[in-house]
Amino acid sequence: MSEAASESRTNATEYTVSEISGALKRTVEDVFGNVRVRGEISGYRGPHSSGHAYFALKDDRARLDAVVWKGTMSRLKFRPEEGMEVIATGKLTTYPGKSNYQIVIDNLEPAGAGALMALLEERKRRLQAEGLFDAGRKRRLPFMPRVIGVVTSPTGSVIRDIIHRIKDRFPLHVLVWPVRVQGETSGVEVTNAVNGFNALAWDGSIQRPDLLIVARGGGSLEDLWGFNDEALARAVAACGIPVISAVGHETDWTLIDLVADVRAPTPTGAAEIAVPVKADLEATLASLGARLKAAVLRNFERKRQAARAAARALPSPDQLLALPRRRLDEATSRLGRGLSVSVDRKRARLQGQRLTPATLSRRINEARTLTGRDLARAQAAFVAIVRERRARFARTATRLSPAPIARRQKLQADTLAALARRQDRVISLRLERLRGQLSQAERLLTTLSHKAVLARGFALVKDADGAVIKQAADVASGMALSLEFADGTADAVATSGAARPKPAAKPSTKAKEPGNQGSLF
Repeated sequence: MSEAASESRTNATEYTVSEISGALKRTVEDVFGNVRVRGEISGYRGPHSSGHAYFALKDDRARLDAVVWKGTMSRLKFRPEEGMEVIATGKLTTYPGKSNYQIVIDNLEPAGAGALMALLEERKRRLQAEGLFDAGRKRRLPFMPRVIGVVTSPTGSVIRDIIHRIKDRFPLHVLVWPVRVQGETSGVEVTNAVNGFNALAWDGSIQRPDLLIVARGGGSLEDLWGFNDEALARAVAACGIPVISAVGHETDWTLIDLVADVRAPTPTGAAEIAVPVKADLEATLASLGARLKAAVLRNFERKRQAARAAARALPSPDQLLALPRRRLDEATSRLGRGLSVSVDRKRARLQGQRLTPATLSRRINEARTLTGRDLARAQAAFVAIVRERRARFARTATRLSPAPIARRQKLQADTLAALARRQDRVISLRLERLRGQLSQAERLLTTLSHKAVLARGFALVKDADGAVIKQAADVASGMALSLEFADGTADAVATSGAARPKPAAKPSTKAKEPGNQGSLF
């Protein structure tokens, strides 16, 4: 029995782990070469640092690992999100390192409009709970903007319609930020464009717009999905520039329509909302000017008639001055008689007061008595003040002695000596610190100086005026040059000029590079 068992074990085929794993991998890939799997995304955390994405597809009873390689990830029409129901197309394979199987996804599409609508409603509820849709936070649009920024595709008909409508109604400066309006990267590009316009300075080389228009033509829910991006909605809500949303047709609604300050039914309607009609404004201004002129003339005529009526009701100057003139005449006639009476009265009073020697003697004695009394009081007061000052001086003299003064002088001398020693020490430390800083600055200057670069074999090229030439395009044939080396200078003449680059294209509303910061119209 033992021999039979030994032979049985010997006759069985032996496989290595790698052989078994390889056989299973070939079998699974041959049988399931290309499959379509419907399931809910689970465990999605975004692309890995390598650019690949790892997650799982699941239903109510099973779970299937999935991977999207970096190249496929960039071609997806929409970004996967946690909990989204999708249909994945790819091939099944095994991963020997963990003894499990997975699907390598080549294409990914939503399981239907119902899944996208459910995701859209969930985002809408979350943003609405944060207050981004409140009417109180929406701002009024400027009546007559000076610069309008447009975020849209530079090659579509939308930008042409907007520019044509603005040109017809009220020509002004338009800045176009070119973006993709459909595809996986559309939401990110539109978000960067809104943030880029918001980051422009008012006094920068590119003027900051007074109004933004985010526009796109109509399409299906999948086509407009980039404008339902949550990051884009938050960027529009945080933008300091009023935003008009003109995405899709009148029946199309996206998250940016709910967050924007104004929602336009079409891109052309956005241009009509953004600017008034110049001809209507001129007609209104002319009408108001005519009305103002007529009102001023009517008011002036009314005031003139009122002044004339008031003038007729006023008395004449003779009537107004008749009574004051009569009073003046009467006062004039009484003035001479009054002066004569007053002089006679003063003369009579002066004659009634007669001066005699006895009267003068009496008044002199009274004045002498008063003067003597005041002198006696002054002498007594002076004696009292001298006595009081002498007593105070005596009390102060008893408290004064040279010992306290000597002690205080010694204390002050010791303090002065200590301060002098501290001063010498502080000055020494300060000089040492400044000497170290000077040495460090000297080393840094030597390191950063172009002389060190010249010493390594480089040369500094200057023109005849001594200006440094930084680009080969600035050198023309026959141009006199000066070459500065580490040990001196040498003169040279250019035998040929560098090919100059083509001038930059004029600002246009059509930009091929989606990363451009903006173009001018």
